[in-house]
Amino acid sequence: MSRKNRSIKKTGGGLKFWGRHAIAAALDNPRRNVKKISGTREAVASLDLPTDIPVVYCDAADLGRMVPRDAPHQGMVADVDPLADIWLADIMDEDSDRPLLLLDQVTDPHNVGAILRSAAAFNAAAIVTQDRHAPPESGVLAKSASGALELVPWIRVVNLSRALDEIAEAGYWRIGMDGEADEMLGAAMGNSKLALVMGAEGEGLRQNVAAHCDALAKLPMHPKMESLNVSNAAAIALYAEYIRDKEN
Repeated sequence: MSRKNRSIKKTGGGLKFWGRHAIAAALDNPRRNVKKISGTREAVASLDLPTDIPVVYCDAADLGRMVPRDAPHQGMVADVDPLADIWLADIMDEDSDRPLLLLDQVTDPHNVGAILRSAAAFNAAAIVTQDRHAPPESGVLAKSASGALELVPWIRVVNLSRALDEIAEAGYWRIGMDGEADEMLGAAMGNSKLALVMGAEGEGLRQNVAAHCDALAKLPMHPKMESLNVSNAAAIALYAEYIRDKEN
């Protein structure tokens, strides 16, 4: 299978993560290089730390100066390297029935973090974003993901439409989520491996991305509510696929 759509993360140098869940997950991830832990003695004592990771003991005020204002560091900050690149084809070559989730220009790191958390909860194989219109790895995103950044592969591609073509070649049924669609998600699912495509809040799916989907579908919703936050919509769509898989 083609390796043209490679993950191409451009996160620059090292990152700072904060919060117990984000840091504990980073320590448990063999793909993540944790370079240093800074924290209070009480917080550091709660971690299962390898002996080769340097530890710097700090008070809460010092830690607060390492992270964005009012960030909930929970007494610990980690210096880490970004994760290595991932190939889209490598995920599809695993011959798994787990769904893929594609995000079309979803740029808020809190939303992407929450989506990663739902993707982990409902056993998604990976999330796929375009490189230029998605947030980089960051402490904000890692905290929002509550450890899921280390669990769910995140693939960045140059061209989302081209990635959808490759996904179709691998046997996936591509459903674009669109609040104006005629069909409900449950009716659109079919029996194939599923790739769910979510658009940005407000703008929705771009026309060219929607044209590379096999079907467009919406979530069943009370008519008094026009739409959901993209992270909530992604959670519901992934849950629907998770239940379908359990029932089959």
